[in-house]
This record gives sequence, structure tokens and C-alpha cells, in this order.
Amino acid sequence: MINTRKRLETDLEELKKMIFLMGRLSIRALEKSVNALKNQNMADAREVLEADDTIDDLEEKIYNCCMEFAARYQPLGEDLRAVVALMHIAVDLERIGDYGGNIAKVTIEMGEKEPIKPLIDITLMVRKVVDMLNITLDALDARLPEQAVTVFEMDDEVDGLEKGIVRELFGILLERPQLIEQSFHLMSVSRTLERAGDHVTNIAERIVYMYTGRATRASNFRSGKYADSTSG
Repeated sequence: MINTRKRLETDLEELKKMIFLMGRLSIRALEKSVNALKNQNMADAREVLEADDTIDDLEEKIYNCCMEFAARYQPLGEDLRAVVALMHIAVDLERIGDYGGNIAKVTIEMGEKEPIKPLIDITLMVRKVVDMLNITLDALDARLPEQAVTVFEMDDEVDGLEKGIVRELFGILLERPQLIEQSFHLMSVSRTLERAGDHVTNIAERIVYMYTGRATRASNFRSGKYADSTSG
């Protein structure tokens, strides 16, 4: 029984290691794609697209390993919550990696056209999303659900940045309607980053449930309804 428990814990740690690797790859995809957009670097954009298969393959591997884990150990309680949460977290990370690819595609479509506005706010958005993801992955590693929930308010900041970008771009369109194509490209980038932030909040919610057994929603936390969901 002791040996079975030890093997279970070892296999669970291996699953987490794959999640952390996938997280690093997804972070890299977001950062590199936005830097490519900012610097009009087509080579970097193509590298992001080429790396997307690696993230997809890793997500599939995690899914298969989670299924094998469930079949082998028939886990209960926190072990069951952990394997289910990790399976869903991998899906969220795969989507975040895809968003990096989407931004890379926009970079290639825009080509070497001079941006109609400085990309300061888009850069701020990706930094915020990356900070959120690092916080959640650290919370997963350190078993700190109370740390995971801190990203909910950060996501509000990401939403605010996205709304500001859209307002600014519509203002530019009113004055220069001929810039409609690039304006909508940049709106799609800001929307993509906003969605990436939403997936990070999904991950945070799953971490809270994984370690506490209590379901929580970012929306409840933001509206002041979140109470004691990270405590015994």
C-alpha cells in the first residue's frame, strides 16, 4: 500500500512537470508573438507557428497520462480532483498557446506596414497575462490556492486595457477610415490577449478546487461573494 501511494505521488508529480513545461511554452508563444508584432519580425512569428505543434502534442500526452493515471489508481478525494484539474489545465494552456499562434498570424498578415499606433498597451497586456500565468503555476507548485485567486483582479486590469485599446482604435478609424484593416487586426490581438487572461482565471479556479475541494468563480470573487473558499 505504501509503495502504491509512493508511485501515485511520483506519477502525479510527473504530470505536474509536464504542465509546467506546457506553461513555459505557452508563455513563450505569447511573449514571442507580441514581440514579433511589435518589431515586425516575420521570422519570429513563423517560429511561434512552428512551435504550436509541440504544445498540441504535449496537451495530448498529458490527457493520455491522466487517463492512464485514473485507470491505474482509481483515485479519490484530492488525488481525483488533481488529475481532473490537470487535464483541464492542459486544455487551457493549449488554448493560450494557440492564441500566441493567432497573434503570429496577424503579424504575418500585417507584414512590414508601419503600425498605426505604438503598441505600448498591447505590450502591457501580454506582460500582465504572463504575470498571471506565472502566479497560477507557482500556486500550483506550492499548493497555495490563496495565491491563485490573486489573478482574478489582475484579469480585470487586462479587460480594462482591452477596452481602452478598442476605444482608441475606433477613434483612429473615425479620423482615418482607410486604416480599417490594421485597426481590426490590432483589435483582434487585444481581444486574443483578453481571452488568454480568461483562460488563466480558469486555471486559477481549478487550482483552488484541486487543493480545497471548493468550487469558486472569478466572477463571484470580483463581486465580493467570495468568502472562505480557500480555507478548510
